[in-house]
Amino acid sequence: MAAAMDWLLWSLLLLCLTYETSAFYVPGVAPINFHQNDPVEIKAVKLTSSRTQLPYEYYSLPFCQPNKITYKAENLGEVLRGDRIVNTPFQVLMNSEKKCEVLCSQSNKPVTLTMQESRLVAERITEDYYVHLIADNLPVATRLELYSNRDSDDKKKEKDVQFEHGYRLGFTDVNKIYLHNHLSFILYYHREDMEEDQEHTYRVVRFEVIPQSIRLEDLKVDEKSSCTLPEGTSSSPQEIDPTKENQLYFTYSVHWEESDIKWASRWDTYLTMSDVQIHWFSIINSVVVVFFLSGILSMIIIRTLRKDIANYNKEDDIEDTMEESGWKLVHGDVFRPPQYPMILSSLLGSGIQLFCMILIVIFVAMLGMLSPSSRGALMTTACFLFMFMGVFGGFSAGRLYRTLKGHRWKKGAFCTATLYPGVVFGICFVLNCFIWGKHSSGAVPFPTMVALLCMWFGISLPLVYLGYYFGFRKQPYDNPVRTNQIPRQIPEQRWYMNRFVGILMAGILPFGAMFIELFFIFSAIWENQFYYLFGFLFLVFIILVVSCSQISIVMVYFQLCAEDYRWWWRNFLVSGGSAFYVLVYAIFYFVNKLDIVEFIPSLLYFGYTALMVLSFWLLTGTIGFYAAYMFVRKIYAAVKID
Repeated sequence: MAAAMDWLLWSLLLLCLTYETSAFYVPGVAPINFHQNDPVEIKAVKLTSSRTQLPYEYYSLPFCQPNKITYKAENLGEVLRGDRIVNTPFQVLMNSEKKCEVLCSQSNKPVTLTMQESRLVAERITEDYYVHLIADNLPVATRLELYSNRDSDDKKKEKDVQFEHGYRLGFTDVNKIYLHNHLSFILYYHREDMEEDQEHTYRVVRFEVIPQSIRLEDLKVDEKSSCTLPEGTSSSPQEIDPTKENQLYFTYSVHWEESDIKWASRWDTYLTMSDVQIHWFSIINSVVVVFFLSGILSMIIIRTLRKDIANYNKEDDIEDTMEESGWKLVHGDVFRPPQYPMILSSLLGSGIQLFCMILIVIFVAMLGMLSPSSRGALMTTACFLFMFMGVFGGFSAGRLYRTLKGHRWKKGAFCTATLYPGVVFGICFVLNCFIWGKHSSGAVPFPTMVALLCMWFGISLPLVYLGYYFGFRKQPYDNPVRTNQIPRQIPEQRWYMNRFVGILMAGILPFGAMFIELFFIFSAIWENQFYYLFGFLFLVFIILVVSCSQISIVMVYFQLCAEDYRWWWRNFLVSGGSAFYVLVYAIFYFVNKLDIVEFIPSLLYFGYTALMVLSFWLLTGTIGFYAAYMFVRKIYAAVKID
């Protein structure tokens, strides 16, 4: 337990360091310096909606297009996220104001949307789609001013400023649909300190937008593609009637403001969460859970086990003491190989692979090396790390398989390399077919799918075989007692020793230690929120590892005391019990937090949730299994066996 406490203290120290330096940037992500009137390119990323969970590329809707459409070369993470970064016709110059400019206006004629295009735009607006743009790799945000004090006196009201990712495509009011056809860009720059004889340079530090809907008749357009916005609130919004053609102007304005924010801190606006305090409550809650478990564990180990071992090791009255207690009675069967040892070792090998990947990704992200300015870096790193961690997964699976008296190591290595990744690939492929049918940018293109298969069979599979070969050749785990030839009869078990009851009991404490963090992770995945508190996440992960290990040891001790030696599979399943609560929480989140009603979005949600639950079960099951295995070997090594 002292070692666990040391881990917690070091994690807390790292968390404090990370929390203070959350805007750390990797060398190589260099700032871009702009001079007066230099072009600042506005690019489009995608359209997203938390109602449909289907991203679309920007030009899937009839927006104004530049003369030449150029797509940015994307990394694996960006492709998997559905990002399709493309140039736009917005002409923005550094520190140069634009009152009102018309897009794609030929001879001052408005844009005409066909009935089919109007129907598509109206459908996207009713589905609550947001548009995501970037300027100098900084995402656009909509400012939301919330009043924290609901006092009737306006002077006492305190503004709580928050930022929404992207901007709404439009809105509905009294069964009518309106499009945001005018964008007021507000860009903030930081003036860099220069020597007297040098020209000032500027850096973009914030990118906001105020979307507006302005009717065609209220916009005055001249021959130079400039326009005049209506004054005050006298204008009416631009309605989109899906039953006919619609005419409108796409317009924008640009306003620049100087800011004290430095370039290195420009992401703080997006990453600042107003509820950081709740994370601290979560950490304190988790630490209390761990201390509670530690107390139970200490009581079992210090009082019960020492008493048991002392009794067992007395030379007199051995037969009487053996009748009194339970766990020594099964010493001749406790290390008897379970059913399906190949599948068990393969799943545990994949669990080790997942554990190594998650630990490294969270640790590297906590140090700031997976900056949000590097889009898709987190997912790309996770994919490649999972492939390369195959050597550790193969090694652990091979050694365990040999310990369990397995002989067909080649088949075992193939099972380890394909069982879990095969399930993940199969589910993702089926879901991808549905996304393809919707023509969403979230569909993984065929060349990317081939590249992933090549990574799987070209990198992961050989590395798993390599690790499995060395693991199988290594000396198996040394079990302290011999296994009897004839299996011992297992007495009838009480109701609370049922496997499902064990899952419910074992899962609630580890889940309770991390469910608050789970809410923020779900919000980041399903509601397009930013998540960057990896310092908290790393600490929660350490607490999860400790609590899973402790609860697993408690459960296996009770099982052996009940003279049930079939602990291998049971402990693996029971240790992953918190995955059941994650599934229950995911259903609760779907019903209460999301507004998904259609079949395909629901299928996507539960398909990806099933993958998350499966991965979480493998992770926590593996942690618990190895903790219990070490515990069982330790206690049977401490008693004298004739």
